[in-house]
Amino acid sequence: MSSERSELSELVAPAFPRVPTWCRAIALGIDGFLVLLITGLLGASGLVGFLIFMLLWIASRVFVVYRNYGQSLGRWALNMRVIDTRFHRTPQLLELSKREGVLGFFVFLALNGLGNLALGHAGVVLLLVPLIADGGVVLFDMSQYPQTFHDRFGETIVIGVQRGYSLDIRVRNWIDKMQQYLK
Repeated sequence: MSSERSELSELVAPAFPRVPTWCRAIALGIDGFLVLLITGLLGASGLVGFLIFMLLWIASRVFVVYRNYGQSLGRWALNMRVIDTRFHRTPQLLELSKREGVLGFFVFLALNGLGNLALGHAGVVLLLVPLIADGGVVLFDMSQYPQTFHDRFGETIVIGVQRGYSLDIRVRNWIDKMQQYLK
């Protein structure tokens, strides 16, 4: 009886393409860079800088994602999207807000740590630890769809899709063409 139930659940559960960890990191980097760039152009720092960063982060990673079928600009560039684990659809605003609130705070700490590292403060490297711990969970998660802490908190997964720019494939093709040209 239990084997029939497991076979049935395998038939019902859709199989989504897995996303490599490095693709997720690059997409996060694209989104983080854009939000940091806009925050920097506004000249905000300190508490005001944090508030502006978080507002822009929530705007780009919650509202844009909600309206764009689970894709931020970084995820669109690398053909991936975020879906909720229960209904396999674009998460609702509450789920996205929980997920991105945690991640946005970790990204802000990491970017501040990297920015202050250039000033010669080696202790600020510790600000990278929350983001590394959050993303490092994926490396040890052996499930079909590995989840980071913020994915688990928001009850979401990241999957591969056909809709996007395919930046990783285009860059790989450009590199291959350059290598052929140099030979």
